[in-house]
Amino acid sequence: MLTGLSQPKWIVALLVVFVLCGCSQEPRLHKSTILAFGTTIDLVLSDVNPHKAIDARRKLIKSFEYMHKSWHPWRPGNLSRTNELLATGVSFTVSPSLLPVIKLGQQLELSSDGLFNPAIGKLIAAWGFHRDDPENSVPPDAGVIRDLAQHQPSMQDIHIDGFSLRCVNPMVQIDMGGYAKGYGVDLALQELRDMGIHNAIINAGGDVRVIGQHGGRHWRVGIRNYNGDGVLATVDVFDGEAVFTSGDYERRYTDHAKTYHHIIDPRTGFPATETASVTVIHGDGATADAAATALFVAGPQRWRDIAKKMGIRYVLLVDRHGQRYMTEDMKNRLQLMHNDPL
Repeated sequence: MLTGLSQPKWIVALLVVFVLCGCSQEPRLHKSTILAFGTTIDLVLSDVNPHKAIDARRKLIKSFEYMHKSWHPWRPGNLSRTNELLATGVSFTVSPSLLPVIKLGQQLELSSDGLFNPAIGKLIAAWGFHRDDPENSVPPDAGVIRDLAQHQPSMQDIHIDGFSLRCVNPMVQIDMGGYAKGYGVDLALQELRDMGIHNAIINAGGDVRVIGQHGGRHWRVGIRNYNGDGVLATVDVFDGEAVFTSGDYERRYTDHAKTYHHIIDPRTGFPATETASVTVIHGDGATADAAATALFVAGPQRWRDIAKKMGIRYVLLVDRHGQRYMTEDMKNRLQLMHNDPL
């Protein structure tokens, strides 16, 4: 999720962590760190000459900085200006950098049966998550939330004609936090491919996407135990795949001993309550990012149905009681670290 733009994923519930066994011995493994989307992005390139590695880092820094500024949900930029114009109901010309992301948001909302909905920015803001210090927020009045939710803001309320947009629902406010990081990683890896780089991994605050291999081995990431105590399992990630996690431990705050997190159920306007964490593997970062959120909202009862609708084969969900659910395909790929039955 974009926060300012996102918080590090460091405690509780299933979490993707970076595992590179033996990487320190790789003769042509180049590591660098980029700060973007409010988090640390680790870039690792394999079998690349040093000059090309430096050039790749420079290009990605420039690209991530542009995406961060253009898609930020509350700071001045292309998205905030677009949201202001959407609220007027008049037709306007959208920035070319936003149009494909908006179209993608419409598609992801439809494929998730509305459980992933980038149009609920007003709800997210009402809960206090459009700020850099959400830990100091307080929950909004329930009546305000119910009123916003009853207007049913949807990406389908945005009518697109070429580069012109018009919105028929003034309650629509786009927040790309549920898929912008995945989309940005997709663009970054395509840039690497265009440069002739065929083996790389991008770890964006715990969410990863890879191309190729390293040292003749598949890239490998670990899935941390839901209680934060070590790694539950590892999984080899194949060329082009992304591994994304959504958890209730990311952006949250506590008020009167009750904790509120940022993953809002579009149907109710309140934080989803049945899930602790969802990890998905998919061949597209934006879809993986959005699906992790949609399946979190779907919860233990509907996750299989929504995963099928979104074309997600690999899912691991942990509910608020610590119970694990997963697809058979995911179960077959996980490599347990201990004698802990799946």
